[in-house]
Amino acid sequence: MILPGIKGTASILSLGFLLSLAGPAEAQKVYRIGALVGEDQFVLAFEGFKKKMAELGYVEEKNVRYDFHNAKGKQEALKILAAKLVNDKPDAIVTSSTTATVPVAKASAGTNIPVVFLSAGNPLRLVKSYSSSGNNLTGISSSSLDLAEKRLELLKEMAPTTKRIILLSNPMGENYQAYLRVAREAAKRLGLELAGLEIRAASGEEVKEKLPLITRKLGDAVLVPPDVSFVAVAGDMAQQAIKERLPVVGPNVQTVRGGYLAGYSSDYYSLGQQGAMLVDKILKGARPMDLPIELPSKLTLVINLKTAKAIGLKVPKELLVRADEVIE
Repeated sequence: MILPGIKGTASILSLGFLLSLAGPAEAQKVYRIGALVGEDQFVLAFEGFKKKMAELGYVEEKNVRYDFHNAKGKQEALKILAAKLVNDKPDAIVTSSTTATVPVAKASAGTNIPVVFLSAGNPLRLVKSYSSSGNNLTGISSSSLDLAEKRLELLKEMAPTTKRIILLSNPMGENYQAYLRVAREAAKRLGLELAGLEIRAASGEEVKEKLPLITRKLGDAVLVPPDVSFVAVAGDMAQQAIKERLPVVGPNVQTVRGGYLAGYSSDYYSLGQQGAMLVDKILKGARPMDLPIELPSKLTLVINLKTAKAIGLKVPKELLVRADEVIE
């Protein structure tokens, strides 16, 4: 004999018991992703990354959490933040710029923490080859070093009378030697003379102090390196160049929006979106060493006509037609 109400109660208890067993097995995993960028302009890469991750189904605070850090152009801060991210043992770490990636690569060496660089001007500073990293890293080349010759060509085309280029460099930078090599080879092919100006700096503030050294007495135009300390003070660099009436081409298109004359590069936001696809593959089981280093899906030419006017330069119409963006 079943007492009234007992059957219904038993059914509810049985259902509750089954749900309690199913709950933990079906609970959605929350992925933890650490992020480190070298300077404010690289934040765009992380923003693009998050946007694409959301499109791929990774909803913040639901199935993914981000621990984002910006070193603000300070190399010592990069080392400290890199160590912190690795010690936290996230499911993956994303970085932007070679400068930000190197300390993370060193701190994570020998671990199984996947590291995906959203942009690196010199990937071979980090991995064995483009086809296989041979370690816990993979990512996207920003092609910054590869584009050094294109940027010199751009300076020559915008200002045809240019003969002597002020070649800025930072001996403390991660890409210092590689940058000098490709710039010198490119200048030789183009028949341009280089006037080297070394600015040893561990932060943007140290570069800022030396900007008055950049004068028209040194040369006819300026090529700025893909170095986080220089990128951090793009606005101040632009003002110094305008004061000296010097055309300046920088390592990325964001510097043009900050006042440089022109830039030809990949776009950080797009690189971030591209990197999200790699992280998605890794979270689904792929190994970084099995994912080849990718090239940018798009390169962008940006010209700042306001700066051209300020230095008294008339930009050829054929260049304006080719530009993806013209700032007026």
